[in-house]
This record gives sequence, C-alpha cells and structure tokens, in this order.
Amino acid sequence: MQMIPSSQLEELVLSQKEAFLARDPGIPREIAAAPLTKTNAIIVITGIRRCGKSTLLRQLSALYDEFLYINFDDDRLLDFTLADFPALMLVFEKLFPGIKTLFIDEIQNVDGWERFIRRIHDEGYKVFLTGSNASLLSKELGTRLTGRHLPVTLYPFSFGEVLRYRSIGTGRVAEKQKARILAEFDRYLAGGGFPEFLKTGDPEYLKRIYDDILFRDIISRSGIREVKGFRQLARYLFTNTANPATYNSLKNTLGFRSVASVRDYIGFLEDAFLLFEIFRYDPSLKKQYVTEKKLYCIDNGMRNAVAFRFSEDRGRLLENMVLIELLRRRASVYFHKTTKECDFITEESGRITGTIQVCYELTTENRERELAGLYSAMEEHRLAEGYLLTYQQEEMITRGALVVRVLPVWKWLTGERSMNGDYTMERKQWLKYDPEKYLAAVLVHGKKKTRK
Repeated sequence: MQMIPSSQLEELVLSQKEAFLARDPGIPREIAAAPLTKTNAIIVITGIRRCGKSTLLRQLSALYDEFLYINFDDDRLLDFTLADFPALMLVFEKLFPGIKTLFIDEIQNVDGWERFIRRIHDEGYKVFLTGSNASLLSKELGTRLTGRHLPVTLYPFSFGEVLRYRSIGTGRVAEKQKARILAEFDRYLAGGGFPEFLKTGDPEYLKRIYDDILFRDIISRSGIREVKGFRQLARYLFTNTANPATYNSLKNTLGFRSVASVRDYIGFLEDAFLLFEIFRYDPSLKKQYVTEKKLYCIDNGMRNAVAFRFSEDRGRLLENMVLIELLRRRASVYFHKTTKECDFITEESGRITGTIQVCYELTTENRERELAGLYSAMEEHRLAEGYLLTYQQEEMITRGALVVRVLPVWKWLTGERSMNGDYTMERKQWLKYDPEKYLAAVLVHGKKKTRK
C-alpha cells in the first residue's frame, strides 16, 4: 500500500492542530491534572464517542507550552498504517523541533499502534491517547504496554459538572439555588449529560451518536450478520435498562438462535461503552457469570432518545444514574440478591464497602420491601451503614446497630450536606478506591506552563 506523502501529512498536522487549538476548552472535568502530567506513564483515555475526550485533551494541552497533536478520526487518514508513523514523526520534528509531548485522538483506528507508542515512549515522549472502544485498547495494552500506561475512563457529564456548566453553585449557597438545582436535576434525569446535548437539547443528536456507534464502531468492524437482531437487542436493552435478565431469557425473548450470539453482542455493546453489565455478587466468579445480570445504559438521555417508547419509569432512570456515577467514581459494583434484593453493593480489594438501594419514593406500600433488601445486604456483609437514595425524601432510619441514610439522589451526586450536617458520601471519600490513579478532583487551569 502506498504511503501517505509527507507534504500531505504536513498540511494535515497543521490544520488539525489549528482546529484543536480553536476548540472550546469547555468546563473543567472531574479529572485531576497533576497525576496525568507528573507520571511518566502513557495516559490512555477511553469512553463513549462524544463524551468529551478530545476536549479533555485540549484542557490537558493547556498545561504545556508546546505539544504535538494528531487525530486519526479523520477521513484523510483512512489509509494511514503503522508504516506511516516514521514519516509522521519526521513531519512533527520538522514543524515542531524538539517537542516530546504527544496527544493522539482515536488511536485504535490504526492497526498495530501499540508498537509505535511503546517505541516513542521508550524514547522519552510523554504520550496521551484517546480511544472509543474498550476491547481494542485493552487487548493491546495488556500485551504491549503492561506497567507503562495509566487508564482513565471518561463518561458524559456528571451532575456536578452539569451544575458547573450552568453556573449553579452547591454547598453553602445550595439553599438559595435549590430550586435551580432541582430543576436542573429533572432535566439531567431525563436528558443525561452528553456535552453537546446540553447545548442543543436535541434528542436527534443522541440518536445519531447511537446509530453511528452501532454501525460504524460495531456492525462494520465486527462483521455482524444478524444486523436486524443486533439492533433489536440493543434497543430492547436500552428500553429495559436496570432490569434483570439472563442470556437465555434474552435469546428466547428476541428469537436468537444461540446464547453465544446474545453474549457476544452484549460484549460488543459494552466495548463501545453503550451498556454495562452488572453481576449478582457471589464469592464464586463462576456463579456470578451463570446467574442473571442487570444491564444499564451509558446515559439516560440517550436511553430516552432510542428506547421503543418513552417510559416514565423514573425509578429505573434514577437507578441507572446512580450506577453510572458509581462507575465514574471507579467503584467495583454488584447487586445483592438472596430472598431479598439490594440494587448495588460496592467492593474494594475483595471486601464489600458499601450498600445502596435506589427508590424513586418510599411509600407505605414499598417501604418494608426496600428496607428489607438493604438490611439483608448490610447484614450479610457486616456493614453498619447503608444508603437509600430517593428523588427528594430525606431521613435517618435505625434498626438496632444498623443505620440507613435516606437521601435525595441530587445530594448524593453533589456531596451536599445531609440534614444531620454530615457530608453524604462526598466525592473525596471515593478516592479511597484507587488513591494513586483515580482522578476525582477538578482539573486546574492556570498553572505555570513550563513543560514541553
């Protein structure tokens, strides 16, 4: 295959960097700059398309006086291969001599990219990568970059980021702005946090992202033959987010020929960050995989845009929102089910560290059931405290030594103070999950830029 001419690469590099520098830096994401810039590891940022990975790169690039940039999600680079990398590096050296900080968007579009990245990293380059497919990245990283990379998963905006985008404060000013916060929470519950959607409010935009991922990132690359069935499965799972299911039940419901097809298709959807599969907790990994699962979608707004029908099941939307926030906080998440059920339990280093039940509203009809499931999980895992997250209710419930904090989801999401004055599972607490690698503080701009 003919290599890309150097003159064409020069023109492309200059035009891409010009467009990159002109990009709106957006609001700071809940990703700390210091761990990313101070480590020598290759930074690998993954996440669903259009969640803000390129914007995060732009924010990080502001911490460097000079840098190199290339975006492989560009039609002009469709024929770019591993053999073109040396020519690209010569172009970089010609245009920006001596610069050894490199930002690369959508690296997975180049087969064999990991060999090149490993080589330039060994030569002293500081490398930041983004990619939109977890599987493509994880396979190469596991074999070629072991011990050399720091993975970061980016999601659509958290509720805290949405409030910052809308210039709505929390904390001590929350009471003054409570009406605005609650109104914004209602919008977030139904519309989600894709950055561009926050600007336009157009559900067709979310449908286009969804379709683009299905056809461009999954169907075309994976060679799926049952296109109609695959699309039906994806839409069915979005419609029924947070519902328990087994591969066999999905096979029977949707008429697939084999359980293996269902399992593979769900894997493709997970790799593209559209869906997340949560297992029932069991010390036996084998039992976890053979029992029923619960499937959640990446974003409530996308869910409502593509579901078979718009469902007003706000309880499921609340539950989906909580799950995505737990993943954003780097928690390992399961659900608890014996004779009773608890929506989420979190694990750290083989130990259960938290229990969360989600219920839109506690009523006389469901109160006993919801609390029983939470108590069951707390007792089985010897936890003295659990959380029951609701739309707007707040109280503290005790039963013997067990304490249940009933909190509005918006307070839990923002770390707002509860009625007893304590912070409600504030974000800093979740740093304990991975204190060195989890990047949960706000990206700080304005530092003195001395790096190259």
